[in-house]
Amino acid sequence: MPQGQPLTVPDDGLTTRARRNAPLLAVHTGPGKGKSTAAFGMALRAWNQGFDIAVFQFVKSAKWKVGEETALVELGRAHTERGVGGPVEWHKMGAGWSWTRKPGTETDHAVAAADGWAEISRRLAEQRHDFYVLDEFTYPLKWGWVDVEEVVETLANRPGTQHVVITGRDAPQALLDAADLVTEMTKIKHPMDAGRKGQKGIEW
Repeated sequence: MPQGQPLTVPDDGLTTRARRNAPLLAVHTGPGKGKSTAAFGMALRAWNQGFDIAVFQFVKSAKWKVGEETALVELGRAHTERGVGGPVEWHKMGAGWSWTRKPGTETDHAVAAADGWAEISRRLAEQRHDFYVLDEFTYPLKWGWVDVEEVVETLANRPGTQHVVITGRDAPQALLDAADLVTEMTKIKHPMDAGRKGQKGIEW
């Protein structure tokens, strides 16, 4: 894709503007670091364009305040108070439908994960947001807590121009096949290999 130009232009009858406005399904997967970070970077760009943003975290604990959450919530406040950028919602453990509950059985977690996806599915049908980050959503799919075929069908048939970015390791093949953009983060080297723990400003 030299200088941002596509290698081929499909004969689909669409204009360049129509293709630019097409909804994007992106998947960030692989064992390397940076999957969520890249998704939140895309969310920053979306915010700057005035998009309505919703983040749904399926794994991270509510007690873990990641830097991206603080930044994006503040940007959402800036939209509310000064009219810049777009609105931002951030949902995770304790937000009403997050699947990571303590205490609880695996059945509890599976039911809550399904409830979380049902909420997202409803919002997609309503076209409530412009840009979704489903952070670490591949894990409920991998564990069978949310049906992969249903997710793929819902995403493929979502109305409007809603963009969706899904992160997490071991993304199922059906999701990769349905995606417009797939990036695999491959670990070459990591500080934890040398016994170093996560660092502020780097991991959170």
